[in-house]
Amino acid sequence: GIALVAYTSANFTTGNVPNAHLWLYIVLCAVFTAVLVPAFGAMLGPHKVPGLTMPFVLATWFFLGALLQFTTIDVSNALKPTSPSDFTGPRPDYTWVTWFHGITMGIAEIFFQDNWVTGVIILIGIAINTRIGALMALMGSTLAVGTAVFYGAHDEAIRDGLFGYNAALTAMALGGLFLVLNLPGFIYTVIGVLVTARVWASLGIFLEPSGMPVLTSAFVFVTWLMLLATNGFPALIPVAPADATTPEDNLRRYQKSQKR
Repeated sequence: GIALVAYTSANFTTGNVPNAHLWLYIVLCAVFTAVLVPAFGAMLGPHKVPGLTMPFVLATWFFLGALLQFTTIDVSNALKPTSPSDFTGPRPDYTWVTWFHGITMGIAEIFFQDNWVTGVIILIGIAINTRIGALMALMGSTLAVGTAVFYGAHDEAIRDGLFGYNAALTAMALGGLFLVLNLPGFIYTVIGVLVTARVWASLGIFLEPSGMPVLTSAFVFVTWLMLLATNGFPALIPVAPADATTPEDNLRRYQKSQKR
């Protein structure tokens, strides 16, 4: 619902009040998303891999794409197809604002929030439940911003948090939630974060001609592949989706099992 309102509003940040057509559209999209949740569970369950946010991503892609065919619901410029050439240009000059906003907005963008204060509040909220999870989110967004700066990405894209939000999610998923956070697991998480930052950039270019947003697809694809690969790395300790609680609890249960 948030995604559909954001991408059909003139102002992506504040959004517009949906009309009757959009309300019905949102309800149907929500119902379809709910249907996709058990569908992905059935497909991925045997592999002990969670569906993550793919039901949201797939349903939103389908419904946003269809909007370009309809006239009763307006779409914002953020959804209009553009050329990948729009992303070329000289290397920008980065400042502390690039880093600070990039990191905090990377957390905020997980919930389509275009405000660094909101990002800080969300991070505090995560920390109340799990301090490791909050540290992983902060690490993920920071590494993604560092990657973007190192390779000369557009300053505006960094400051808007676009590089950080997928990486923050990957860091939380791999860094203790679906893998026990031992040293190999931490290194594996860092690799996943660095890959996610690049996959987001690649998907952004790949999807731009169609006008579709990346959403959290980079996080989903990288996390899926890295969780599926854990059988090839004995030092990694997977946590089944049904057993995943918090990184602290997962680590505590694993350590307790090793003492028996």
